[in-house]
Amino acid sequence: MLATPLSPIVLFVYRRPAHTRQVLDALLRNPEAASTELFIYSDGPRRAENAPAVQSVRALCRDLRGFANVTLVERQENWGLARSVLAGVSEICASHGRTIVLEDDLIVSPHFLEYLNSALKKYCDADKVMQISAHMFPVPWVSKFDAAFLPMTTSWGWATWQRVWSTFQPHVIGPSLVAGRGMRKAFDLDGSYPYFRMLLNQESGTVDSWAIKWWLHVFLQKGITLFPAHSLVQNIGFDNSGTHCGLGNPSDEELTDFQVAEFPNVEIDYSQFEKVKDHLSVRYPNRDLLDKLKGLFK
Repeated sequence: MLATPLSPIVLFVYRRPAHTRQVLDALLRNPEAASTELFIYSDGPRRAENAPAVQSVRALCRDLRGFANVTLVERQENWGLARSVLAGVSEICASHGRTIVLEDDLIVSPHFLEYLNSALKKYCDADKVMQISAHMFPVPWVSKFDAAFLPMTTSWGWATWQRVWSTFQPHVIGPSLVAGRGMRKAFDLDGSYPYFRMLLNQESGTVDSWAIKWWLHVFLQKGITLFPAHSLVQNIGFDNSGTHCGLGNPSDEELTDFQVAEFPNVEIDYSQFEKVKDHLSVRYPNRDLLDKLKGLFK
């Protein structure tokens, strides 16, 4: 299935050389790495004291071997993750038609590239399919296939095509588009996760997230994402080393030797979706309700 040229990888790094080294080592354990182009976007230091760590990451990337080609883009200024992702994914999708996206705290399985490249090829012309996810939540698997389509998105190791990304308008004002009660509930995965609150925070400038706008785009287009039965990605960033991840709340699932062998038809697996929503509801309780209860106690 991988006879066609492999999709390029775009990796976003900042000031965590130890994490970046682990990410690169994991990628190199994929047999397809030797035939894959890697584009690394290195953000500039936000403060002077960040400069040494940024330079350490860049030195590591300059000496990198094992990929078909490595292109290092060094930003002189600090762009922030959201602006970096939007620009980098746009550039690589425009030049290559598709891309695989990683950040500097995501360890991948040795089968990560095989799965994403196979799925990118298989569903390249399926209009409803807007993203391929390599991450999966630790939920009971009820699908008869090794992967399932769910009406949601992900930001932990994923891929997409230019046909989708070229229609993405991240600067569209979002809350008014999903402000109705029914739309808001659906946007929050039937109340399982507070995406609408994240959207409000994005518009107010409290957070700087490309991912919430990407979910808004896919949601409004009624798009779907392919998820594997077991996660091919583990997040190691919940150690207070990054900008967006603090302590605790570790990655959901340890990596296994799982391979996706049987792909599904293009249709939502609602039974699997219910399992994911149940997991999110328990792990991430309704924060709007919690805030209301806090207000009552005050």
